[in-house]
Amino acid sequence: MLDLDMIAKAARTLKGVTRVTPLLESELLNKRLGFRLLVKAECLQRTGSFKIRGAYVKIASLTEAERAAGVVAFSSGNHAQGVAAAASELGVTSTMVMPDDAPAVKLRNTAEYGAKVITYDRVTGDRAKIARDVAEETGAVLVPPYDDFILMSGQGTIGLEIANQLAQRNTTADALVCPAGGGGLIAGIATAMRELAPQTLVYSAEPENFDDTKRSLIAGERIGNELGHNSICDSIVTQIPGEKTFPINKKLLAEGLSVSEADVIVAMQALANDLKIVAEPGGAAAVAAVLRDRERWKGKTVVAVVSGGNVDLDTFREFLKPLGLMRSKSRL
Repeated sequence: MLDLDMIAKAARTLKGVTRVTPLLESELLNKRLGFRLLVKAECLQRTGSFKIRGAYVKIASLTEAERAAGVVAFSSGNHAQGVAAAASELGVTSTMVMPDDAPAVKLRNTAEYGAKVITYDRVTGDRAKIARDVAEETGAVLVPPYDDFILMSGQGTIGLEIANQLAQRNTTADALVCPAGGGGLIAGIATAMRELAPQTLVYSAEPENFDDTKRSLIAGERIGNELGHNSICDSIVTQIPGEKTFPINKKLLAEGLSVSEADVIVAMQALANDLKIVAEPGGAAAVAAVLRDRERWKGKTVVAVVSGGNVDLDTFREFLKPLGLMRSKSRL
């Protein structure tokens, strides 16, 4: 299982490798909202998302023989970049299986980090099978995107940082909201927060039609998403919560929240306007959930994790247009 000692060990492994990302806030935004919003900006992490944390810890844990065989991973982009960058620094070859419609910036950066990129059709292809086939043919070690305790320990270092940053400000948080795909990021953070800040309630945030964590928490068991839906939140779109992540999240999370795509666009705009940071749609889901249900947080202190900022600039400019703002009931 995952515990605080594993996360502390991961933090030691990552020392000098990853950045301590800032906990940002805007006094003007807080005034408009009626509560204090603190944003953990993992979009400013190396590779543009939190993924390098878990990827580096996982690859660093491999034996010399395993490293010599290389690693393979499947990802819509952020995990691919994290694994590729970590592998390069540790002298390990890497192969990434990515959808051919992934944001161009994710495809380009993954290749520039030194990985061999294999693309597939998101609708008809089976990314996990392609990656397993590569592993069987080459002997490469499969680095899963979330369902691995060592990987989760790396993501949990964000929880350590948040707890330390809150303590440095002599404050506590009533709630922490985090994007959820397969559940590895929030499982790691929730594990750290339960030990270091047990008064903080932890909530997941997901796009509508891909709110498998929310529905699974309600049901008490893993429930998958219905097929046939799309989302701009490509980085957190998964079919079902992880086998290893869900038991942790079932135990530690207070509730699951879901947001519309219009809510996500409003959050991206608020982050750009008030905090001057670029968030990709999936990365902005937690802020979207906080802004959508602002009455819930009145007078409280809330931490929202922005998990990534890898979005094509042309796409980002489209999201910043006023029309996107008018589509949402969450207008600020």
